[in-house]
Amino acid sequence: MAVTTAEQTHALAAALGAVLEAGDLLVLTGELGAGKTTFAQGVGEGLGVRGGIISPTFVLVRIHPNRPEGTRPGGPDLVHVDAYRLESAREIDGIDLENTLDTAVTVVEWGRGRVEHLSGSRLDVELHRAIGTGDMGTGEIGIGGSTTDQDGTLDFDTSDNDEPRTIVLRGFGPRWAEQPMLTGRTGGKF
Repeated sequence: MAVTTAEQTHALAAALGAVLEAGDLLVLTGELGAGKTTFAQGVGEGLGVRGGIISPTFVLVRIHPNRPEGTRPGGPDLVHVDAYRLESAREIDGIDLENTLDTAVTVVEWGRGRVEHLSGSRLDVELHRAIGTGDMGTGEIGIGGSTTDQDGTLDFDTSDNDEPRTIVLRGFGPRWAEQPMLTGRTGGKF
């Protein structure tokens, strides 16, 4: 799916959050500034959890409880993880996500290659910037809205938060095998 604003990214994620269930694992992938935290915020809104969702980069994990007065009273909590500084599945195991995996929706930024072993089903969410700062496959990453000049100097322009993005959802495992949002579309791409 193509989105052109952060609000559209948020709205798409909120719609997804409204149908997520306890035990769902989402793995968010994309370069810095691609909108992973905005997506997590939208999921939280759809789940009806306590607000204030920010990137858990320095604490690794934040738990956002479901609000009784929220959009889904009695629904699952949100466990929001940032695995950017973790280098292996073993380090993921050290933060004990398995204690909340069955009772919450777990969203892991930078989780590819680190969290797949946690569940037999997962939803991979790739966020691609149209004006990228690097190739997700090569590990070349820019920061925020930055670009790299010919001489390798970073040009920090963080004002372009509403640049076009493509969001690709791919379901793995039995939970996602027959989901209408992932079937009938080319490669799970909206």
